Amino acid sequence: MEAIVYPAVQETVYYEKLPNGLEVYVLPKEGFQKTYATFSTKYGSVDNHFAIGDGEFTKVPDGIAHFLEHKMFEEPEGDIFATFASQGASANAFTSFDRTVYLFSATQQIEDNLNTLLDFVQHPYFTDENVEKEKGIIEQEINMYRDNPDWRVYFGLIDAMYHNHPVHIDIAGTAESIGKITKETLYRCYETFYHPSNMILFVVGGVEAEKVMQLIRDNQAKKTFAEQGEIKRRFDEEPVSVKQANAAISLPVSLPKCLFGFKEKELPNTAEELVRKDITTKLMLESIMGSSSSLYQELYDDNLISDSFGSEYNASLDYCFSVMGGDTRDPDELLKRIRDAVDSLKEKGIEQEAFERTKRKRVGGYLRMLNSPEAIANEFTRYRFRDADLFELLRVYESIGIEEVNSRLKEHFDWAQMAVSIVRKEQA
Repeated sequence: MEAIVYPAVQETVYYEKLPNGLEVYVLPKEGFQKTYATFSTKYGSVDNHFAIGDGEFTKVPDGIAHFLEHKMFEEPEGDIFATFASQGASANAFTSFDRTVYLFSATQQIEDNLNTLLDFVQHPYFTDENVEKEKGIIEQEINMYRDNPDWRVYFGLIDAMYHNHPVHIDIAGTAESIGKITKETLYRCYETFYHPSNMILFVVGGVEAEKVMQLIRDNQAKKTFAEQGEIKRRFDEEPVSVKQANAAISLPVSLPKCLFGFKEKELPNTAEELVRKDITTKLMLESIMGSSSSLYQELYDDNLISDSFGSEYNASLDYCFSVMGGDTRDPDELLKRIRDAVDSLKEKGIEQEAFERTKRKRVGGYLRMLNSPEAIANEFTRYRFRDADLFELLRVYESIGIEEVNSRLKEHFDWAQMAVSIVRKEQA
């Protein structure tokens, strides 16, 4: 077991790579009552075309990663949620574009809950009957989200940006795509992506590192996993341009919803470039239109935005895009005002004071996050799957200056790369 010390944030993480390839990280937090654990696979909704080693590529239906997440909680003897509850734990799972995470939080019976987490994720139970039953449940979920204006405006924007990359497809897939899922395709995806060598276990909280590590070693030693080659992913070629500049639908909403964003023309080549671009872009966006910016206040005072207004940046080595917006009484006026403000800032630059204020705020938020076991576990895995390190971000923040942020502003706000998604009020 290796101790990785991070003096800048006063943390020590214990790490071990087990013989089966599973990477285990334990972060003891003295004085914390709660323990939080995530068991994550580098497998998300975009991974629908893959091969192992020199094998042939397989194309599987959209939504299968999410479908698999649902099915993992079903065991021959019943629902695994009941087992966690009986052990005083709260369990959950989620699927994103590029990972699937199973988790629990508890203040007691940590050993039992860790064994339960490892055992159920490493013991799939799929039958023709339970797969068919699940299709109806997920189709209901898909239909529910089709009536959700926030979901529709968000995926409407990504769909407007991307021609071919599967990031533009709803994480749950479509009723048609999940109809093609079989027990055999589930097992194929499970055996590929749920191999220990493609997974990370992260445990944080009031635990002893060696005790936890020994429990995990013992658990894994009882199981046999075949050797597996490198997982290769394939994506159709994606044009630089956005697919469509404007997308709009109508739903019964009290106020229109307007999201807009920019599709990057150039993707990062390395994990270091990715992290730097991610942090620089977030600093830039918050400096321009964060809740403490003058632009935000002006738009708020003019009743063009509400507390729902915000921004985010999604970055990977395969896709990068920003998302901005929220509820507004006048989408066209909002877009015009933001475009005018950004064009002005491109000329004169972001003010040093605004940048420093934003930087202090984001660094403060990062340091506060390190007191949240839930946030640490989820963020650590996200960065680790991208070959980056959550606990090294402070160094990156400290190295970014206003010149780099202003350069990023000019580069990112390329109006030819902008897409807009609007949910308008349904006419009576």
